[in-house]
Amino acid sequence: MIVLSLFCLVLGIIPAVLFLGNVRLYALPPRPGSEEVPRVSVLIPARNEEGNIRDAVKSALANLGVEMEVIVADDASHDGTAAIVRELAAQDTRVQVITIPALPSGWNGKQHACHVLAEAAHMPLLCFVDADVRLAPDALASMAAFLGHSQASLVSGIPRQVTASWMEALLIPLIHFVLLAFLPIARMRTTTDPRYAAGCGQLFMAVNRDYHVVGGHSVIRNTLHDGIKLAAAFRRAGFKTDLFDATSVARCRMYHNAAEVWSGLMKNATEGMATPVRLPVFTALLLGGQVLPFALLFWAAAAKNAAMLVVAGGAVSLSYGIRLIAARRFRQPFWSTVLHPLGVALLLLIQWLALGRMLLGKTSSWKDREYGLQST
Repeated sequence: MIVLSLFCLVLGIIPAVLFLGNVRLYALPPRPGSEEVPRVSVLIPARNEEGNIRDAVKSALANLGVEMEVIVADDASHDGTAAIVRELAAQDTRVQVITIPALPSGWNGKQHACHVLAEAAHMPLLCFVDADVRLAPDALASMAAFLGHSQASLVSGIPRQVTASWMEALLIPLIHFVLLAFLPIARMRTTTDPRYAAGCGQLFMAVNRDYHVVGGHSVIRNTLHDGIKLAAAFRRAGFKTDLFDATSVARCRMYHNAAEVWSGLMKNATEGMATPVRLPVFTALLLGGQVLPFALLFWAAAAKNAAMLVVAGGAVSLSYGIRLIAARRFRQPFWSTVLHPLGVALLLLIQWLALGRMLLGKTSSWKDREYGLQST
């Protein structure tokens, strides 16, 4: 048992060291100085978003220090989405709504909408924003400054994730944990290797010219997870991509209840962690380094095994330590940190169920459309 505890400690040390290094590199976007005023096309794909679209557009329009246009793609909505945008367009000439053509075969709805949006854009910079994202007044200028500073062609950041229901708070904060504990950002920034591709589909900014050289969303037309795939497409074409901390410049409530969290994570799983090659590795790393140490700590306490208490306690301290840092830095609920091992175990369960569904040829439903699950 002591050998097992030592093994778990090693599995906890590796992501903890990487996380601590990445937290410094995953920096806030530099504030804009006296450089040229950025010209940005804010592109919002929208399907049945009448509850979100007004605030999304208004938050974009409130941005300072940029010249912008805001284009909303009405993707076959059967609610009041388009009418709301037309109302806003009548009040502000920077706003326009375009109607997305019928979804072609082989395309995912969001990727098709983003492709059409990019074709309609006029500005040198493209900012793709989900309808449930709210931009801060300095978001666009800060992102443009970071894009220039990084010399990348595509940058992305994870907005502050607003969580209200228990499932949201238990699982959504793990996005930051998995990203920063297992992606070597320093290495990512020195190579265009697609294996280091990462991003958040909620918020992207790209150089318009480079986007069209790559082929943009048409290259990833059938994916459900543009966060990884779009960055990988840029990297395969030889362009740099980068990440920044978007906590202070954007916020998003991605899901609103347990059912939405479950189906949303299942939808994306097989294009990220839940592949036949990756998932066994991640299961060993996460179970061994983040879940098993808690069980071993209780066992050691019951058995009054001092050596095991020290080793297992060390592994548990590492897990809680980096989660507490993340909770403070990214404004996450404290209680979800306390339940970290439960959250990790549940995340792995979702990944395995998603992989099983893919292998059985099951489909996934999103925005009233059916898609086949894929693996990368």
